[in-house]
Amino acid sequence: MLKRVNTAEDYPAGKFANRTMVRTVVFQILYQEELNPGSLETLSESFIARELPRHEPLLKFAKQLLAKTLEHREAIDEQLSALSQNWTLARMSPTDRSLLRLAASEILYTDTPKPIVINEAVELAKKFGTKDSPAFVNGILDQVQRPTPLPD
Repeated sequence: MLKRVNTAEDYPAGKFANRTMVRTVVFQILYQEELNPGSLETLSESFIARELPRHEPLLKFAKQLLAKTLEHREAIDEQLSALSQNWTLARMSPTDRSLLRLAASEILYTDTPKPIVINEAVELAKKFGTKDSPAFVNGILDQVQRPTPLPD
């Protein structure tokens, strides 16, 4: 049996800690795919099952979040590229890029409250990114969550 990557200390406690666990695991899968393209097919199912408790709603949420992010990746990337002035996606760190894709997907394609998604992404950026990642992620996601103004 493979050893878990994340330990209990890696996750916060509290009412919404389970969703934080899900986001951490899905982020790690997206990040792994960034570094090792093609690993998604062999990694995602087993990683989700190993890292998350055997709690059907959590497993379902993780699979839904991953699927939505992958399904809409092209549209998400277009929006992130348009919103990140002076930063191409290729120029962003794989950590920031993966976090932004995940959070943008959750903002745009789920009913999770946007401020919660942004806060969770910023917390993941603090944990896994550089010292500049939290502010960068927050700034981009703040723009993602704003409704696009209609043309005149």
